[in-house]
Amino acid sequence: MNNTFDASSKYQDSLPISSDAIMETLDNLGITFTRFDHVPLRTVGDSKKAQGQFLSSKDGGGHIKNLYLRDNKKHNLLLVAEQDRQIDLKTLNIKLGTGRLSFGSAERLMENLGVRPGAVTPLSMINGVKTGVQLFIDNNLKNCNQIYVHPLVNDRTLGMTVEGLQAFFDKIKVKPFWVEL
Repeated sequence: MNNTFDASSKYQDSLPISSDAIMETLDNLGITFTRFDHVPLRTVGDSKKAQGQFLSSKDGGGHIKNLYLRDNKKHNLLLVAEQDRQIDLKTLNIKLGTGRLSFGSAERLMENLGVRPGAVTPLSMINGVKTGVQLFIDNNLKNCNQIYVHPLVNDRTLGMTVEGLQAFFDKIKVKPFWVEL
């Protein structure tokens, strides 16, 4: 990647909060998780190739995609959806009650969520809460036994319960909007 940082743990110390620090925070909060190390997963397609080590979707595994979005009123949003959920950006704003939506830039992603493309995660709300990012989560994910999230880098994945993820949001004072997509 030509002298630039990628989203792997190799460069975690260049983030506002490192991957190691977010896992330590979870430990300190008493939130249990299972850690998996793997090759960097940049896309849902990459992720699907590695999902054999995780609980399958049909067995309650919450495999997600995370979209960092910005509306035409300059509000920043993080949308967490089931990985195969079809998202139509042209109509999503109606469901979310926002202005017209587009993808946020890599620069804004780092500025607002403290992560690089390929490592967007609900855990990045530890930074997003300070910059006013709104969090929207697919209501169907409430039914999962485990949600699989990156710990701010894309070569690690944490398996957590929905309750554990909600406890994290409560501790950092983030109120997610659970939405029907």
